Amino acid sequence: MNQATGEVITSYTVAGMTCEHCAASVREEVGTVAGVRRVGVDVPSGQVTVTSDTTLPVADVRAAVAEAGYQLVGG
Repeated sequence: MNQATGEVITSYTVAGMTCEHCAASVREEVGTVAGVRRVGVDVPSGQVTVTSDTTLPVADVRAAVAEAGYQLVGG
């Protein structure tokens, strides 16, 4: 947790993203998870960085990524 802002920053790896449209879909769906403040996506590495109010349940993030049509790796 970032003590200064009270935010939690968590990184996930998502398989299957190949373009900015993919990234936008993942950003949109993960952004609907309760407590999410920001979602950053790096397509080449598959990294998704989520800034949230609290630690998010991995199942919620996994479901959002699946709704976007992709798969969360690990977790």
